[in-house]
Amino acid sequence: MNKSKKNPLSRLCVHTITTKPWTLEQAIEKYMLSGIQGISVWRSYLAGLNLKSCRNMIKESGLEAVALVRGGFFTGLKKEGRAKALDENRKAIDEASAIKANMVVLVCGATPRQSLHISRDQIKSALEILLPYAEKNEVKLAIEPLHPMYADTRSAINTLKQANKMAEYFNSPWLGVALDVYHVWWDPDLEKQISRCGENNNLLAVHLCDWKIPTQDMLNDREIMGKGIIEISQIIQWIEKTGYDGFYEVEIFSDHYWRKDQDIFLKEIIDSYLKYNI
Repeated sequence: MNKSKKNPLSRLCVHTITTKPWTLEQAIEKYMLSGIQGISVWRSYLAGLNLKSCRNMIKESGLEAVALVRGGFFTGLKKEGRAKALDENRKAIDEASAIKANMVVLVCGATPRQSLHISRDQIKSALEILLPYAEKNEVKLAIEPLHPMYADTRSAINTLKQANKMAEYFNSPWLGVALDVYHVWWDPDLEKQISRCGENNNLLAVHLCDWKIPTQDMLNDREIMGKGIIEISQIIQWIEKTGYDGFYEVEIFSDHYWRKDQDIFLKEIIDSYLKYNI
């Protein structure tokens, strides 16, 4: 990663889902022209495209392929469904390797009508199977704990403590944690768990956005940093204290902002990011 102090955007990455109306080619060009240094690619943007061409587009732009988003969804009532999920995750690892992305972000999954404990055991079993494949392909896996409101169908890993425990169980340089402030800001144990994550070298990624008040949709109504109620500056201080020197990835799901002019939206993101002096 380019950490030049002369470039205040040297640690800024944007997820393609943030500027959802743009194609991958448009996102690469717009991010590059704006001075952004990293891009995290959502898998849907690769559909129907030649992966080698995608890799070359990213490389020629000077952007770093920070992550491929997303893998996971390991849980299920039936063994066949869990096996299919493993195949899909191997495909995600292949895609990440093909575009030279550093990691695959994992939304680990949860299944109604089975306990969260069973879902967590299934997640652990899936990671045990996938880790050798990830290592072979030199792609890291990043567990993203999701807010408890998503514990029904999206993830049984709902706190940074749970993600830390899972990463520490495997103790592998190929498995770590992706911390999204949207999902963990409420946690009274957050400072301690960020420190723990850093001490164990498990903090692989940090995602930024804000919690809008009032929130109209629990998925697609996130806010630009600084316009909501998350104490982002404080969380960044805790993260920096660990020695984390990676990218800060802006990941905003918002029907409101997706309807706007995306060039204006991207400028608002950059202006907000610069206020944090990262």
